Order: sequence, then C-alpha cells, then structure tokens
Amino acid sequence: MRVHLGWLRKLVGIDVSLDMLMDRLTMTGTEVEEVIAPAGASSGILIAQAEDVLPHPAKPNLSVVTVNYRSGKATVVTGARNVEVGGLFPYAPPGARIFDGAELSVRPFGGVDSHGMLLSCQELGLDGLDSSGGLLRLPSDAPVGEDFLNWAELDQPVLDLSITPNRGDLCSMLGVAREVSALTGADLLPVEMPDINWSDDDWTNRFQLKVSDDGCWKYLLGFGEVKFVGESPFFDRLKLVLAGMRPLNNVVDPTNLAMLLFGHPLHAFDAGRLPSNSVEVRGAVSGETIRTLDGRDRELQDKDILICSNRIPIAIAGVMGGEETEVKHDTKMILLESAVFDPARVSVTSRRLGITSQAAFRYSRSVDWGASEAAALYALGKMSQGGAVVVGRGFLKHQEDFRIDRRISLRLSSLKRVLLMDSLEQACDILEALGFKGEELSPSHAVFSVPSWRSDVEGEEDLIEEVGRVRGYHLVEPRIPGNLRGRGVIPRDFELSNSLRRLAISRGYVEVVTYSFTSPEELGALGVPHEGSPCIVNPISREHLMMRPLIVVGLIRGLKGNLSSGWRKPIRMFETGNVFSSQGEDHHIAGLVFVGKDTRSVHGERVREDFFTVKSDVAAMLELCGVEASWIRGREPFGHAGQTAHIIVGGVKVGFLCRLKPSIERELGVDEGAFVFELNMDGILNGQLPKFGGSSRFPSVSRDMAIMVASDVPAVQVENAIRQLMDPQLAVAVELFDVYMGRGWPEGAKSLAFSVVYRHPERTLRDDEVDQVHFTLRQKLQDRGYTLR
Repeated sequence: MRVHLGWLRKLVGIDVSLDMLMDRLTMTGTEVEEVIAPAGASSGILIAQAEDVLPHPAKPNLSVVTVNYRSGKATVVTGARNVEVGGLFPYAPPGARIFDGAELSVRPFGGVDSHGMLLSCQELGLDGLDSSGGLLRLPSDAPVGEDFLNWAELDQPVLDLSITPNRGDLCSMLGVAREVSALTGADLLPVEMPDINWSDDDWTNRFQLKVSDDGCWKYLLGFGEVKFVGESPFFDRLKLVLAGMRPLNNVVDPTNLAMLLFGHPLHAFDAGRLPSNSVEVRGAVSGETIRTLDGRDRELQDKDILICSNRIPIAIAGVMGGEETEVKHDTKMILLESAVFDPARVSVTSRRLGITSQAAFRYSRSVDWGASEAAALYALGKMSQGGAVVVGRGFLKHQEDFRIDRRISLRLSSLKRVLLMDSLEQACDILEALGFKGEELSPSHAVFSVPSWRSDVEGEEDLIEEVGRVRGYHLVEPRIPGNLRGRGVIPRDFELSNSLRRLAISRGYVEVVTYSFTSPEELGALGVPHEGSPCIVNPISREHLMMRPLIVVGLIRGLKGNLSSGWRKPIRMFETGNVFSSQGEDHHIAGLVFVGKDTRSVHGERVREDFFTVKSDVAAMLELCGVEASWIRGREPFGHAGQTAHIIVGGVKVGFLCRLKPSIERELGVDEGAFVFELNMDGILNGQLPKFGGSSRFPSVSRDMAIMVASDVPAVQVENAIRQLMDPQLAVAVELFDVYMGRGWPEGAKSLAFSVVYRHPERTLRDDEVDQVHFTLRQKLQDRGYTLR
C-alpha cells in the first residue's frame, strides 16, 4: 500500500525523522519496501498565472503565453490547447528541473524565445491527474509565485508498505496513522469529515433491499441525486494519483478516497440504470455471467456472491462492479453501497476470476465493520462538494446491529513467561495506544476489548505479540533454556520414516518436495477421481485448488518440468508427505523412476531400469519396516495394464507400483519408460523387525515340483497354498524358480516350478523321510485341484 507522508501528517502528528519512522514500521512487521519521490528529480517549479495568450507568429499550432509568477514575468511557448488567460499552471523557469531530471533553459521556437515551460502531468510524473491531456490546471486559489512542489506537498515522500495478510487494518490511511501513533507516541488528529448537502426527500420508500446470502454480513445503501458529473477537486485527484489510482469523476473518486482513508471499499451504482428499484444480495447460480467494469464477461460459480436488481447481476460482491450500472457523465441518481462480506469467499472469487481490484485486496484481509457508515458519509460528503450531488437522508440497512464483541484476558504471568516483562501497566499503555480498551484491570491480569478494525486478534497470545513488537523484541534478553525434564524418546514411526528416507537415498533416489496442492484438471489428466479431495478455501491459484490425494501427482509434474527444461538423463526421485481425502490424511512415501533419454556411455550399454529393478527398491523398503507383503496384479488409472501391482499387507492394500500408461508417457514425452510407486507409511510402519537365531548344525534338503495352472492365476496364490499345506515341522522355505508358457504347453495355461526346502532342527533327515513328506504335500495339492507334473 502506498502512503503519502503529506496525507499521513494530517492524521497523526509525526515528530520523528523519516529514517526512524521507516525503521519502526519495518521492525514491527510493516516493511517499507520503497521510498518514492513523487516529483522525481523536479525542482524549482513555481505556480504561475497566464496573463496573455497569443498565437505564435510563425507556427499556428503553438501559442505564446505571458506568465506572471509574482516576482517577475516571462514569455513561454506552448503547444497545449487548454491554456487560457487567468489560468494557473506549474511553471518551470530556466534552471528548474522536471521529473526526469532535465534542466530547463531559454529555447527559440520559430523566432520566439521560450523562457522555460508550462508543465503537463507527464513532465511532473503525475499521469492521470488532469483529464484534459494538456497543461496541468491548478485550482483558482493556488498561490501565484509559490513553490509548486511545496504547495502540493510533492516534496513529501510516498512510502510503499508491504501489508501482511493478517493486517487488514493497515490497508487504510487511518490504520497506518493508528500504527504510527502507537509506535512513535505521536497524537492522532481528528478526521475532517466533509459537510453534506442534504435533501429532505424520503428516498428509502422508493427502493427495496433484500439480503439472502449468509456471506453478506452487513449492507448499507445510501442515495444521492446527481446534479452534474465532472472532475474532482485538485487535491482529491492528487491523493488518488499518489496512491497509485486513476481519478475518474466527482462521483466515483470520493468512493476511492473513502476506501483509502477508512480501508472500507464502497461502490456507486447508477440508480437510473438498475433493472428495477430493488437491490438483492444473493449467491450466484453456477454458469451465470456478468460483464464487469473492465469490459470482460465473467462466468460465475455458486460460491460467488452477487449484487442483483430484479435477479439480474449488477456487481460481484467485494470484487468488481458491473458495466451496465457504471456511473457515467449522464448519471442522475446513485445508490452508494457500503458492505461487509465474508473475506474467504471474496478471496476465492477474486483469485479464480483473476481480478486483483483494490476492493478485493481489502475484503480478502477483512475490513473494519465499524467504519461502514462513516466511510459512506465521508464519500457522500465529498460528492456533495460544489453542489454536485444532493444526498438523501438515511440508509437502507441489513443487520444494522452487526457487531463482533471480543474481550480477551491478558495475564501478567504470560507476559513474564514470553516477554520477561514485569509490568502489566506498560503492556496496558501499549495496547490502549493501539486502540484496545482496558475494561478490567488488576495486578495479575487485565481484560481488553478488541477494536472493530483488528479482526486478526483472537486470543491472549495475539495481545502478547502486539505488546512485544511495539515494545521491541530486542528488549527481550536472551536466556539459556532450563534443564530438560527427562530424556527425549524418538518414536518408532518417526525413526522408521527417517530410515526409509536414508534407504531411498542410498539406492540412488533424490529427495524432493512438491506442492501439497493440485487441481481437478491435473488429476483428470491422470484419471484420478477428485470428488473426495478437500478444496482450499483461499487458493493461491487455480492450479492449487485442492489438496493432493496422491504424492505421485506432484512427482509426475516434477518430471514434466525437468524434461521441458531439457533434462535427458535418468531420474530417480522420492518424496514423503501427507495425502488428503474426505476421511482425513495419511503419511505416504512415493517415488518416480525415469529411465532417461540419452543411453550413450563410454563403457558400453548400461543397465536400464525396468519394473523389477524398481520393485527391488520397494521390496527393500518393506523389508526395512519388517512387513511381509504380497504383490498382486492390480489396476491404477494412470498405470500400464500389464505392469501394475498392488502391495498387500495383512489383506489390506498399502501401496502400488506401476509403469505409467502409454498415453501418459506419450503426452510427457517419456516413451522410454517411467515408473511410479507409493506406499502408505501408516500401513507399513507397524511391522515386526526380524529376530535372528543361531545357525542350524544340520543340512537342508530340497525337492522341486512343477504345477500347471491357468495363465491368469498369480504365482503368489499357489505359493501361499503350498505354505498352508506343507509340514511346518520340517519344511522351512518355498521359492518360485521358474515360470513357463508357450510352445508345447496348453494354451491359457502356465507351469510354475517351486523348490521346497526341508530341515530337521535336531538331526539330519533321511532321503526316504523327505520323499514321504514331499509326496504327502503333492497329494494335498492334488486334492486342492492343482495339476502336478
């Protein structure tokens, strides 16, 4: 926010240097990003009056002007069309400098010497201050001969303040004045409210107000009969330009001035262009459209708030007005809106539509609900200056008793613990200087009433923060922490999580961090359903509208970004973090492996990644956690149909491993192959780590068997059947060592060859014993319906 020091001095009696003021603001959380000289390098510019205007004798497009600047007269040649006898203008005599630093001198123009020049807005760096496009016209009471920069207070700097999202109160000149008063001890000065030209007409019977959306917390409508629409007074326009805004006319400019002063946005509707005499605040219907003041058609959603007349949208609440009811030169009646809307909903609408208006900026940070009527009266008073608008008495109101009463207790013990302060009285002085009212004071605690403009203060810790930052954190003496109460114990899940990270890094993966946010479009491109994904109330952009249901979404986005920047080498990356659903959140670990585009190597053909090399990485993670997992064929919306596996622990799916489906690989440009995996760490961190015993003194004996099954039967299913049927006293292991399909084998069938290991814990087995046990196992498998070769 831009704060002109000249305007600020009219609100607070600043008696400190500029450097000290900037230091206090910055060190208390309101960073001064830039100090702007509004006049640039201008100097020596005077206020002069045109006494005579004659056409140039040789150049018909120029005029020769005799100017009086009190201490002398000069002849000036100008091409401006708005120069007139008696007019007052900024005059740069020889030796003066204009905004860009150029020094003026005596210059001939077609035989006539011009002694300096009369200045326009552009030469002063004040674009938009004068709508005529010619010389900058000054008010008739401007003192001739005075220094223009001093008279217009352009010698006072403009501070560009960085306002944090929680300090909506600092989006106003009054808010900054309160802050400066508390930081420097300077006295606040009363706000000069303009006189209002009242009408006796009871206008409230001619209009109706209805509010049907709970996102509108307060709504006021004022009325004015417009006598003429023209240019605002000079100093009003100058305030807007110095604040970075463009003056428009004497009806719209006062609403912006009130917004800058009170931080409360206002909007003026052309009442004669309303579809009816009713004004309604309601929620938008999805797909509804409105053409806003910037001339663009906007499509709305059902979370947006609309201002309507006869059900026809005339403004997007808190964001921007509609083009149809814009105040124009022929406007005869206005309705002035002063409202309080739900900050979260205004912020969502503003970001989604890409409208960064001054009103949306302030509504998103919350406005002072107690200033609604004062801001409206200030704007109406400004409008009525010079008889431009006759103001109707009273307001149409919704929730006129709207208020938020917050009382917060501050304990001396809390001050001692956090700030090492022994004086509750000093804390009370600081808080009262910020606008908090002490209501119950005692030696041990105090109760404060929170002012309407401080919506960010909700609890005792906020009061302590206010005291600490204004008092100065440098006054809090450093101290050594006391003795720990006992040994800290690292939880097993935290320790295992770190072990998994170290394992992944040791196997060549690089840890990355991606956004926890995603969008419906990004999930839709991967085929991932997003109906249950939690949405962000105040998203930073359309691409970050909801919380991620899977980490691999961000990893695939990272792969795409690397490839688009020209990366061609293999990629192995992983991430740990939370994923979100309607049931809550889980902690996951996910990885992505890309085989790379450039396979050249001075050492010959290198080993290429495939499904099984990545599977070995995942298997190592599962083994580290002490879980026994089953791998079964599965399906994922983004997974290759023939290279997707689900990981099962205790009958529950805890993760997956897959190659990206061909259509996604083609879209990413990774036809060489990309693999992703993801594990729910909450489902694998409770495994039992293996316990090792002594080695057996007796040898083992192996027997093989081949089983014919249908080609779609998973090998793990057969292996589990063998484990269930084999003798638990003698059989100690079973392992698949061959799979055969094809020539010489029935179509739709396959052969699975297993090796069963036998060992007796106390003696050496005889061959006939092993043969008998193995024969029994084969019989049991045949009884189950398996065909053995």
